[in-house]
Amino acid sequence: MDARAIIAKLRMGEVPTAEELAWFAVGLSDQSVSDAQAGAFAMAVCLNGLGAQARSDLTVAMRDSGDCLSWDLPGPVVDKHSTGGIGDCVSLVLAPALAACGAYIPMISGRGLGHTGGTLDKLEAIPGLRVDLDEDAFRRVVKEAGAAIVSASANIAPADKRLYAVRDVTATVESLDLITASILSKKLAAGLEHLVLDVKLGSGALMKSPDEARALASSLVQTADLAGCPATAVISDMSAPLAPSLGNALEIAEVMRVLCDGQGGRLLELSAALGGVLLDNAGLAKDVETGVAMIVEAVSSGRAAEAFGKMIYAQGGPVAFTENWRRFLPEASVIREVPAPKAGFIASFDGEALGLAVIGLGGGRQVESDVVNPAVGLSDVVELGAKVSKGQPLLRIHAAREDAADRAVRQVLAAITISETAPDIPPLIHERIGA
Repeated sequence: MDARAIIAKLRMGEVPTAEELAWFAVGLSDQSVSDAQAGAFAMAVCLNGLGAQARSDLTVAMRDSGDCLSWDLPGPVVDKHSTGGIGDCVSLVLAPALAACGAYIPMISGRGLGHTGGTLDKLEAIPGLRVDLDEDAFRRVVKEAGAAIVSASANIAPADKRLYAVRDVTATVESLDLITASILSKKLAAGLEHLVLDVKLGSGALMKSPDEARALASSLVQTADLAGCPATAVISDMSAPLAPSLGNALEIAEVMRVLCDGQGGRLLELSAALGGVLLDNAGLAKDVETGVAMIVEAVSSGRAAEAFGKMIYAQGGPVAFTENWRRFLPEASVIREVPAPKAGFIASFDGEALGLAVIGLGGGRQVESDVVNPAVGLSDVVELGAKVSKGQPLLRIHAAREDAADRAVRQVLAAITISETAPDIPPLIHERIGA
């Protein structure tokens, strides 16, 4: 086969065969396809699209470009993927809750992307915890704790790693076909039997409009099903932070308040909604509503906290983290309240701006080589629709330096709109697509 012929076919609006896409994926992973050819391929897909079957063929080809795991466990192997948002630490509540309900969760997760936080960065706020486990250690943790949350090894979907780097510099990140293949190639390589996809919608999400979110959700579900992994997508709201904290250690603290202190709220509500779908699809619950109740019970009984503690210790974290989590998490040296400049109702958040404020504090990366400060971020963020008086705290800034806190104050004030009338509050769950 020939890269030029495949690119030419795409340029003319023709669809490559599964064999051609498999050949191209191998070429991406072994470098026999050049950067120029990879960029031309991405641009041709971005402009002309692939269609459902070829999108699935590309996803499978990228999955098969590296290692594919298989499991022999006494329960279903399931996972969840989020398209990214702010204050979104659902994975850290959901994975141990699912494990407590009899599922196994080999979660290959990512770091912060753009204005959204990364699950791996959050976990690494816990002293000693490692996410770069080799395959043997990964398998051991999943078997013993029921869940493991790790980074992808170099041998998991290497074609995606290569193509993603090219897309990032060729203005082809937004292709629905390439987004779908990128997300699912890594997830499917983990050997999943069932998958739930949390597609975010709103100012703090990558997808800002309902049509965009629905198109991505449908693409993900259709492609996963064609690739042999039954999937359901839930479109959830990201008009406001999911949890009232943004930042790595601060979000771990929110997770522990749910798992250990009986706190509920939107974080537990969404975790239960996603978990209910998975437990139903995997045959561990008779229907979604029963599955939701099972997740809530696993959290309220403390069984999810116990599973989380096992996972943390198995991945190198403290042995008694769940009992003494407050003393293990780092704290910022500067903590400052941001008062409301006027009275009124919290009408809207610019979620992307809030996420970028956290990055500016050092809670994320401006460039790949940046070192993340796990202690910084925003906490006690006021709820959407809340009535505030002038001078009432809107949130707290956690910073390493006074000048960084000063900049963050200006950013967060510009990101929060206060109006004279109460806004309409969107539902947490907009829609469910798939089984």
